[in-house]
Amino acid sequence: MVVDFTKKIFAHISAIGGYVPENKRTNSDLEKITDTSDEWIVKRTGIKERRILEEGLATSDMAVSAIQNLIDTYKKDIKDVDALIVATSTPDMLMPATANIVCEKLGIENVWAFDMNAACSGFLYALDMGASLIESRRYKNVLIIGADKISAYVDIKDRSTNILFGDGAGVVWLEPTNEEGILDALLQSNGTGKEFLNIEGGGSLYPASSQLLVDEKRYIRQDGKIVFKNAIQSMSDTCVNVLKRNDFSVEDVNWLVPHQANKRIIDAVGNEINIEEGKTLINIENYGNTIAATIPLCIWENTSKLKKGDLLMLTAFGAGFSWGASLLRWTI
Repeated sequence: MVVDFTKKIFAHISAIGGYVPENKRTNSDLEKITDTSDEWIVKRTGIKERRILEEGLATSDMAVSAIQNLIDTYKKDIKDVDALIVATSTPDMLMPATANIVCEKLGIENVWAFDMNAACSGFLYALDMGASLIESRRYKNVLIIGADKISAYVDIKDRSTNILFGDGAGVVWLEPTNEEGILDALLQSNGTGKEFLNIEGGGSLYPASSQLLVDEKRYIRQDGKIVFKNAIQSMSDTCVNVLKRNDFSVEDVNWLVPHQANKRIIDAVGNEINIEEGKTLINIENYGNTIAATIPLCIWENTSKLKKGDLLMLTAFGAGFSWGASLLRWTI
């Protein structure tokens, strides 16, 4: 694509890739571990199975596999990448950044690479940052990865979380275009939710120690009722507001791509914004909540449904609380 840099520049998605581990944790598996049932899990969450990365592998391994899928599918040259952002809450280690590790595994150098942690909203945050880099004209090929090995932080005996979370990675390649691409993003956050959804252990407040290995602070914890209520309200409000400020109505949206946290949340947001039935992309049944990976994975799995020029609205809600909505034209 020839881009005239004297004209307005948009960032657009020119390629997409994804990866999920082969190992499955089904509802039947969980029935053997905790007091639960397939019927109860499906009714409350819409999830039937989730993927679990094997021991000895980390978030960076999934990110690299997703990128390799993108390269193989779209015949991209990884050497063209000049910036790389990994949205994750489960880095390989506290330092260096997982993005640095991804670069090393891909064999690329002199790339501006860093991590972004906005929990389940991370991909939207990173996507907007990547779009800004393109729009600044300082970067021309930016990889945005959402990847999380959240299973490493799930208490397998905790019924409130073991049914929800799975591992995976999704990636998009951003390039400049004179046509419409990523149009706008409304991203917000506050600190009021830190006690209702968190992983306390491992940070500077509760550093890693021998005690932490037996302490519940090393696991993800959430107050489901409070998260549920706030997720629906926040996602719905930002969807309405980002449409309004761009002079769109919900009827203009071809596809809603929500964070895949809970089928009931997805349905409630769709009802709140009054989007037409059948216009919401969903894949939570097979993967559960993969944190920052849910939105790119959902788009990746549904590319056959998308047509060039379609208006997509992405929305997410995560720990912090953090939330937002983005609008983009599909250009592949």
